Amino acid sequence: MNEQVFQERFAQLLKRINAMPDEQKVGLAVPAVEPDAQEAEVARAIKELQDSLDFLRLSVKYLMFDLEATRRENAYLRRLLEQATRERREVEEDCEDNFFQDEDES
Repeated sequence: MNEQVFQERFAQLLKRINAMPDEQKVGLAVPAVEPDAQEAEVARAIKELQDSLDFLRLSVKYLMFDLEATRRENAYLRRLLEQATRERREVEEDCEDNFFQDEDES
């Protein structure tokens, strides 16, 4: 349906509404008379939706950044923990060797 056909049908609909008794056309004529208000409402809704999508995109980017930073920190802390565990084992092994050497010398 193109614009011209739509406008013709819309005009016919308005004529039919105007031909109705007053108590029946009260609820029908108001929306048809105020298309600018409806367009403004649709434009406002679209703008709010775009703003919400922009905020969502920004939030997802921040969460991805935070996730990557957390992964890097996690990997770094695991390396530190492994290094500390390795050093502690070496110290314990040295202590055990010295303990047995002291017994042999007695």
